[in-house]
Amino acid sequence: MKYTAPILCLALAAVAAAPATGQALMSNALSVQAPGYNSTEPDSVITIQKRVDEVNVLFIAMDKHGKFVRDLKKDDFSILDDHKPPQTIVKFTQQTDLPLRLGLLIDTSGSVHGRFQFEQDAAIGFLQHTIQPYHDRAFVMGFNAHTQMAQDFTFDLDRLSAAIQRLQNGGGTALYDAVYTACKERLIQDDSDRPMRHALIIVSDGEDNQSEHTRAQAIEMAQRAQVIIYTISTDDSGLILRGDKILEQLANATGGRAFFPFKMKDIQSSFSAIEDELRSQYAVSYHPADFDADGRYRSIEITAVKKDLQVRARKGYFAPQK
Repeated sequence: MKYTAPILCLALAAVAAAPATGQALMSNALSVQAPGYNSTEPDSVITIQKRVDEVNVLFIAMDKHGKFVRDLKKDDFSILDDHKPPQTIVKFTQQTDLPLRLGLLIDTSGSVHGRFQFEQDAAIGFLQHTIQPYHDRAFVMGFNAHTQMAQDFTFDLDRLSAAIQRLQNGGGTALYDAVYTACKERLIQDDSDRPMRHALIIVSDGEDNQSEHTRAQAIEMAQRAQVIIYTISTDDSGLILRGDKILEQLANATGGRAFFPFKMKDIQSSFSAIEDELRSQYAVSYHPADFDADGRYRSIEITAVKKDLQVRARKGYFAPQK
């Protein structure tokens, strides 16, 4: 088979160049037929498989005063994947200007009636300060007992603002369904080969009384979509209620952050903090040790060598399945 060597080289090059999309890890397969060979012959098609076991994680580092630390190097961190050091660190970079793909999820249920207008104004201000035209994109979803897509992905600030203003409140609350839908139908389907930061910002009191999906299912879908969740509580009682704990769990499980503004005007400060954080992250890519494409959940632990620094990252990911 005089074509074997060129075909193998071409196939391997094509596999190596294939973009990774959707999941943090994937499998690539390529079938190549040698010219001049009959496709009915069993050895006339060469199939080459190469699994790309590469995990990509975004994380932030903060000092003891809660300020972002932006000048750290790879050796300043320790990484454990499934409780073991990675086989290889492929890349470590500071990511201050990755394109954003944001979902803004606004609770429109009856329980937020008295604060709804202020929430809308604060959300519009956030997008106006955060979205860079032609660079970032965002969508707006409202949710009560049902999820409503008010505006799909766009960088047009006028359309995003108008969508927020059109939202009307009332009804029950299906928070988990809204998170599940936003991650599965919008954020997980971005098939671009360009690195991007996917985040979901939830403005809600955290109470759920209508969802068909569970909290665990909503978190799992966010993890599969590699989405960072930020939550802003609309509860202004000054107490830590059940809904606040739910919002904190959604954020912590995905490497995000929960905000609990005691006054409505503090919501603007929460949005500003999210904007700053989205532009202040590190990115690391690595090959995990003892990896098996068995579909199970693998934990991620990133810690700083310096004890006075805190690191926040997503807690893990689901391996692909054979």
